[in-house]
Amino acid sequence: MKLNRSLLLLSVCQALFLTNNVTFIAINGLVGLRLAPLGWMATLPVMGYVVGGALAAGPVARLQSRWGRKRTFQLGLVVAALTAAGGAVAVSLGSFWGVLAATVLAGFYNANAQLYRFAGPELVAPEHKAQAISFVMAGGVAGAFIGPNLANATRDWLPAPFAGAYVALVGVALASLAVMSMIRFPAHTAPAPGSDRGRSVAELARQPAFVVAVAAGALAYGVMNLLMAATPLAMQRCGLPFRDAALVIEWHVLGMFVPAFFTGHLIQRFGTLRVMVAGVLLNLACVAIALTGLELERFLAALLLLGIGWNFLFTGATTLLTTTYQPHERTRAQGAMDFCVFSTTAVTSFASGALVTTQGWFLLNLGSLVPLSMVALALAWLARRPRVPQAVAGP
Repeated sequence: MKLNRSLLLLSVCQALFLTNNVTFIAINGLVGLRLAPLGWMATLPVMGYVVGGALAAGPVARLQSRWGRKRTFQLGLVVAALTAAGGAVAVSLGSFWGVLAATVLAGFYNANAQLYRFAGPELVAPEHKAQAISFVMAGGVAGAFIGPNLANATRDWLPAPFAGAYVALVGVALASLAVMSMIRFPAHTAPAPGSDRGRSVAELARQPAFVVAVAAGALAYGVMNLLMAATPLAMQRCGLPFRDAALVIEWHVLGMFVPAFFTGHLIQRFGTLRVMVAGVLLNLACVAIALTGLELERFLAALLLLGIGWNFLFTGATTLLTTTYQPHERTRAQGAMDFCVFSTTAVTSFASGALVTTQGWFLLNLGSLVPLSMVALALAWLARRPRVPQAVAGP
């Protein structure tokens, strides 16, 4: 695949998006724990971010259909800057509900930026779409380094703990807005009134590959978020300092995005389904390690494997989805997938805080085996069906 300037810049935007997300992950649960009226409400700000994404997924899809990629992405970045500023004000005032409102509204940015991975293939030749998806997601490597260190370096900028981190995210959003302005997306033409807009979501869902792609993507993200959001809280309950939690999150996010440099090539060589099965096995290895102890090294190893497993599953699911729709159906299909991803992640964001503070880290990990088993069964079902598309089956 020949690398072009726009694809490289889009990967930079992905890096800045992950900087925002990783910083949120590192601080939102702890801010919630400090300000929430009840302990089990600690991860509500984490949940608020993905609930906002779920609520915005439909409107964002419609805006992208009407305005195109660039204008909608730019609007999302403006919202990101404003809501980060709102979060800083809320933390400074000690307002838990203000923080929650800011993170819910920030979900509009989340819903936009999740579509960067789908915009990547539009910047390259069709035969390179798996590599383009993988390359854009690889931008998250920079976010893995910047996010935790940004949270750690800015947590005490202002008198209220972590208020400075939200201020720093305003700068991250503005930097991304500047980069986005330099990207050249393909020319966009809004659909004319009454024109054929393709199949409905219900019709798309009659395809087994569509159902498996959406289910695997949503459950992969859900399991990853369930364990990741709970990790800083679990480590704090074990007496480990914040810098250790930041280190574990850093290595987890590296696991999520370093494989993106070669996941596309693995998909081309071995096929989407085999790569996704490898992702399930890596997730199971994560749970096995997490159940063996509460030392820093075990948190680190488990979360690293969780990140790699998520990358294989989610990149595979995204690639699989692109085989199920026509170009004029893309915003509808992509919006449907991301709505399911956000909805599942919202549930696990809430569940992670409630479960880790009431049931403990071990039971939380055991519970993650249920959705992982569902993904494994779905992949086995699809693999046994006849006429798997060539793009799915691989060479």
